[in-house]
Amino acid sequence: MTHLQHLPLLAWSVLAVLLLPQISNAQQNPPVIEWQKTLGGSGRDRAYSIAQTSDGGYIVAGVSWSKDGDVTENHGSSESHDYWIVKLTNTGELDWQRSLGGSEADIATSIAQTNDGGYIVAGWSASTDGDVTGHHGSSYNYDYWIVKLTGRGAIQWETSLGGSSDDLANLIVRTTDGGYIVAGGSSSDDGDVTGHHGVSDYWLVKLTITGAIQWQKSLGGSNEDWANSIQQTSDGGYIVAGWSISTNGDVTSHHGSLGNADYWIVKLTNTGVIEWQKTLGGSRHDVAYSITQAIDRGYIVAGYSYSNNGDVTGHHGSSDSTDYWIVKLTETGVIEWEKSLGGSNDDVAESIVQTRDGGYIVAGGSGSTDGGITSHHGLSDSTDYWIVKLSSVGAIQWQKSFGGSREDCAYSIAQTRDSGHIIAGFSNSTDGDVTGSHGDYDSWIVKLAPPTSDVQQEPTATLAALTILPNPAHTTAMLKIQTPAEAEYTIELILPLGEVVKRQSAQLGLGEQTVPLTNLESLPAGSYEVIVAGGGKQVAHSRLVLLGE
Repeated sequence: MTHLQHLPLLAWSVLAVLLLPQISNAQQNPPVIEWQKTLGGSGRDRAYSIAQTSDGGYIVAGVSWSKDGDVTENHGSSESHDYWIVKLTNTGELDWQRSLGGSEADIATSIAQTNDGGYIVAGWSASTDGDVTGHHGSSYNYDYWIVKLTGRGAIQWETSLGGSSDDLANLIVRTTDGGYIVAGGSSSDDGDVTGHHGVSDYWLVKLTITGAIQWQKSLGGSNEDWANSIQQTSDGGYIVAGWSISTNGDVTSHHGSLGNADYWIVKLTNTGVIEWQKTLGGSRHDVAYSITQAIDRGYIVAGYSYSNNGDVTGHHGSSDSTDYWIVKLTETGVIEWEKSLGGSNDDVAESIVQTRDGGYIVAGGSGSTDGGITSHHGLSDSTDYWIVKLSSVGAIQWQKSFGGSREDCAYSIAQTRDSGHIIAGFSNSTDGDVTGSHGDYDSWIVKLAPPTSDVQQEPTATLAALTILPNPAHTTAMLKIQTPAEAEYTIELILPLGEVVKRQSAQLGLGEQTVPLTNLESLPAGSYEVIVAGGGKQVAHSRLVLLGE
């Protein structure tokens, strides 16, 4: 199974958690498929990243070997492949699709919508022609390839980043200054890459809104280190997750035996300086694919583990099989709880986000038919999409397998506006939950309906009074809030899709407080949700309309 991690920006929608009734740790009824769509042609097609768009539809990024079916304009030969970008309506109908790349291999791993209604895409490219310019290595080596698209998929700009060896971007996210941060792995020590430590490093690149490099950092030791996930944190820094085999350099306290990886979690400042780093795992191979910051400012991490010692407990399979391994960390990287999920065969978690009820949803692939897994569709050597809903303390609230009799694996999940979920991955099945197969492997998009709960909901928490003046506003506004206690508070401005575009902190006393909202001129006109949080809890919310300058 190929494993890539791609986390949508909608993870930050969890900051609206206390606007909704809170759900207990009790079991809930699994959701049903609202609709599903296979996308592709007669070749291999895989979706690695999905996000809901401002019009209620979805944007998908992945790879395609096809030149027929849903796919047009493929640039490569029969042995190579393109970025394949697909825009869907809110009911899963094809709106438009674009193939991007050159005559060699090009793989899109991450996509997000931008403020202007366009899209930013990241992945890897070995091409030196077609849509690709500025390639650093030979045709046998990959560069990070970053592409900015309009709302209809036309290229606005593109840039190749890297050196003469392989450089593979796994995730791109927008930052609060309007630019982007990219995370992946690099084996280069030239070109754009400096400070290389070993075989491969975490390579992080901060870009401006137009794709110029602001700074870049190589992190790791003398062995292999690979970043799969990154997110901007509430303090303006970054949290990064992946895996490390190194025992020196930036890496300390490695758990695994020689050649076995640990989860490696790194917290950075906004300029890429390491604040803290943690290796997590046991004596076997442990790989993190997804990380997101939780509402309490801690972190939730998902990936897979072969281990049953060290930090890892409750492993279900043998030492030759993997479990989903979910780890909840405090703000400083201390383990709060960890869970091994799965059965006796391989189970690999690819994507995790926090949900609006304060819990978590995990997506990946499972080959097990036992343990915590029910309704497996595939044969004994095949995988299903396996979706697991966890409470805030890691208790399973529901789990469900989706797929057919052949190989199906989910790579990306996001909560949708209706509190359902959208999932992207690939399918080789033609039966079970899968219909409309085009060929070898298809991109398979699954929309889950909002789940029903068999437990009573608790009343919504009482929120503090919050007034914003003026509202609508141009470039300045003032918050007036009745704070419940003296504390440090965080103020967030959030787009309708759940993406945090502005974040500021303030030390406030008890009672009525006045706080200026600063630097609003950098934000586009539109409607924003304003969230005030303190002590890991939301205390107030309102809505601000910006008219622009």
